[in-house]
Amino acid sequence: MISIFERITGTISLRGRSSDLEEEVVVEESPRGASFSGWDQVEQAEGELAVDVYQTNEAIIIQAMVAGVSSDELTVSATREMVTIKGKRGAPTGIASENYFYQELYWGTFSRTILLPSEVEAEEVEATERHGLLTIKLPKLNKGKIKTVRIKSL
Repeated sequence: MISIFERITGTISLRGRSSDLEEEVVVEESPRGASFSGWDQVEQAEGELAVDVYQTNEAIIIQAMVAGVSSDELTVSATREMVTIKGKRGAPTGIASENYFYQELYWGTFSRTILLPSEVEAEEVEATERHGLLTIKLPKLNKGKIKTVRIKSL
């Protein structure tokens, strides 16, 4: 039986003989012999950043793993209704593509726009990064807050 992983990764080849539900399985060249040349030359699409979004009584919190991204390469912009996180993770230099056995990490630009479940105070947004974890705190807009206005006599 051939696993879905084997079919997706191409570690084996299925040669089309579908007689009596039997398939001829041919093991191809091992991953060590596979060539990675050309991967670095293909223009990659922008990646999408994985996030966790949750709320407390006072704020909406967004967390994302941004390990390997310098703060100079990371931007967070916020409005009352949404937050956009953009960044770039630079690939390590000095490693020839033929020396890789596996190359699964994402390198390049990424972004994520999150529509918020409620309005926030965009001017009071705070963003911190610790050990590769970006945490964005968005204070909820308090629509029930009543401000008493003093009336000036002219």
